[in-house]
Amino acid sequence: MRKHQSNKTSSLRVRLMLGAALTVLMFILALFPALQQIFTSALEESIEQRLAADASALISAARITKGQLRMPEKLPDEEFEILTARQLGYIYDNKGVLIWRSRSSELENINYQPKYDGRGHEFLRVKDAQGREFFVYDVEVDLLRGQSAAFSIVTMQPVNDYQAMYDNLRQQLYVWLGFALLLLLGFLWLGLGWGIRSLRSLSAELDEVENGTRDSLSDEHPRELLRLTRSLNRLLESERQQSERYRHSLDDLAHSLKTPLAVLQGLGEVIAAQPANHNQAKTLQGQVNRMNQQISYQLQRASLRKSGLLRYSVKLKPLVDSLTEALDKVYRDKRVVVISDFSLELRIPVEQGALLELLGNLLENAYRLCINEIRIRAQLLGNHYELVVEDDGPGVPEHQRERILQRGERLDTQYPGQGIGTAVVKDIIDSYDGQLFVEESVLGGAQFRILFPLN
Repeated sequence: MRKHQSNKTSSLRVRLMLGAALTVLMFILALFPALQQIFTSALEESIEQRLAADASALISAARITKGQLRMPEKLPDEEFEILTARQLGYIYDNKGVLIWRSRSSELENINYQPKYDGRGHEFLRVKDAQGREFFVYDVEVDLLRGQSAAFSIVTMQPVNDYQAMYDNLRQQLYVWLGFALLLLLGFLWLGLGWGIRSLRSLSAELDEVENGTRDSLSDEHPRELLRLTRSLNRLLESERQQSERYRHSLDDLAHSLKTPLAVLQGLGEVIAAQPANHNQAKTLQGQVNRMNQQISYQLQRASLRKSGLLRYSVKLKPLVDSLTEALDKVYRDKRVVVISDFSLELRIPVEQGALLELLGNLLENAYRLCINEIRIRAQLLGNHYELVVEDDGPGVPEHQRERILQRGERLDTQYPGQGIGTAVVKDIIDSYDGQLFVEESVLGGAQFRILFPLN
C-alpha cells in the first residue's frame, strides 16, 4: 500500500523559495561587512580630513622667532584651548622632541613618537597607557612662513568619540538589510508564484484528466513543458487504445468460447440421458461449469483492474440502493433488513464497474448467509476510506481468516460456497492498493472491512 505524505517541502515553489532565500541570506551576510567597511572607511576619511584641518590651523598659527617655535596664547581654533575639548594638538621638532601641546591634551598621557621620515603625512591609530585608542594625523612641515623649519604637527581625537555613531550605523545596517531581505523574499515569492503558474495549470489539467472530465492535456503551456504534455497525451491515448483492444479481445474470446462450451454442455445433457453414462456425464458437466466459471472470473479480473492514469470517485449511495433493491427481490423470502450507515454524499475512489462488482459479491454473500440483518458502513478515516459489510450469519472461523488473506491464496478455494466472487473482490481491492480484513461482526456473523487509500 502506498504511503501518502503531506509535506510542505514537497512543494516545488517552497523548495525554490528556500533555495532562493538561502542564496539571498548568504548574499546579505556577505554584503553586511562590505557595507560596514565602506562606511568605516568613509568615516575615517572624514576624521582624517578634520584632523588635517586642525593641523592646518596649528600651522597657520605657528611663528618662528630666532629659530624658535612660538604659538599664540589664543589659538584660532578654540577646540585646542578648552580643557574639556576632545581634540588634542601636539608639535614635535625633527628630533621627535615634544615642544608644544594644546591645553586640552595636558591631562592625556599618550606616548607617541613621530617618525619624520619624509612621507609628508600619515593617518593612524595609537593607544595610550590605559589602552584607549586615538586617531592620529601626523604632518611634516619643512618650511614654515618662508623660514626654514622642520616640525611634526600632530592632531589626535579619541576613537570612542565616534563609537556611538559607529554603533548606530551597525544598528541601521541591521534594520535596513533586514528590511531589504524581507522585501526581496516577498518579491521572490511573487516571482516564483508567477513562474510556476503554468505548472499549476498543468496540475489542474491532470486532475481533470484523472477525474475523467478531460481527455487530454492542452498545448497552452510554456515551451519547456510541451514535451512533457505531449508525452503524457501519447501515453493517455495509448492506454485508451490498449484498454479498448483489451476489451475487444476479451469479448472476442468470450464469444469464441461460448459456442464450444454450449455444445459441450448440450452433449453432456444428451449423454446424461443414458443411465450407463451418468458418471461420465456428471464429470463432463462439472468440468464445463468450471470452465465457465474460470472464464468469467478471468474476464472480470482483467476488466476491473485499476487504470494507470485515471482517477475515479463514485458516489456510494446509488450503487448500494440498486444492489439491495435487486437482492431483495432474489431473497424476498428471507426479508433481509439492510442498515446503511454512511453519508449520502460519500464517494469511494474506485471505478464504478469495479465498485459495483465488489459490493455485489459481498452483499450477495451476506444476503445468502445472513439470518435477517446486514449492515453497510462507510466513512473517511484519516488517509483512507473505510467500507464495511457485515451480517448476522455464521461468520468465518478465526483460524481461517489470516490464511484466506494471504497473497496468492484465493478465497474461493478456501470457501467453495463463496464461488469466484470473493476472489474477484480481493483482486479489485489489491488493484486499488487497498486492504481487506475478515473479522467478527458485532451482529454475530462475518465482517468484511476494506480500506481504500486516498487518491
